[in-house]
Amino acid sequence: MKIAIAKETQVDERRVALIPEVAARLQQQGAEIWVEAGAGERSFFSDSTYEAIGAQVIGDLHSLWREADIVVKVGVLQDFEVDQLHEGSVVIGFLDPLGNPELIQKLADRKVTALSMEMIPRISRAQSMDALSSQANIAGYKSVLIAAATLPKYFPMLTTAAGTIRPAKVLVMGAGVAGLQAIAPPDGWGSRRRLRYPPGSPRAGAEPRGQVLRCHPGGRYGGGGGLR
Repeated sequence: MKIAIAKETQVDERRVALIPEVAARLQQQGAEIWVEAGAGERSFFSDSTYEAIGAQVIGDLHSLWREADIVVKVGVLQDFEVDQLHEGSVVIGFLDPLGNPELIQKLADRKVTALSMEMIPRISRAQSMDALSSQANIAGYKSVLIAAATLPKYFPMLTTAAGTIRPAKVLVMGAGVAGLQAIAPPDGWGSRRRLRYPPGSPRAGAEPRGQVLRCHPGGRYGGGGGLR
């Protein structure tokens, strides 16, 4: 079985679908790993790192897509990539099936099996494959860092010889995976934080942290852990 790691085509995408450590484990189970040249560079995994674990680096994009049995990719597939998948092949990634039904139909027409990572159910048996929660966790953390860098003042309270700077007031919308992670950094920085959640949302994880909770009556809980 040939598993191909595709290079991401979106400009700001820095992730790679399969890291060398996991690729090595798949090889031990009998899979042949192909890596598109440069696929892991933006995630700090060079081609030589993949070659060191026995993977084959492929420079010919067309051969990689046409001959692979399974293609793994983080971002949504482009039309030219779909056109190169052969009948019976499998593609795994964040495919956005609800937001991009045309892509799913095109894959079905080509008789390609598509496994969308964000549709994996959040149950105990599938916890190790819950890519949606893991990425939401990172998104919540990163969102606060971006906000702190953008805000033209300090997040924590600072007392200096020139006077006292009051702490920033931080409002987090939604009490899901991303929201609960987003309240942690401001908490450590001493900022005044407030979590706003819609009725019926999973707020139990926030209450033990002593957060100020406010129910947003106009919100709708969509089941994904946030305000929509």
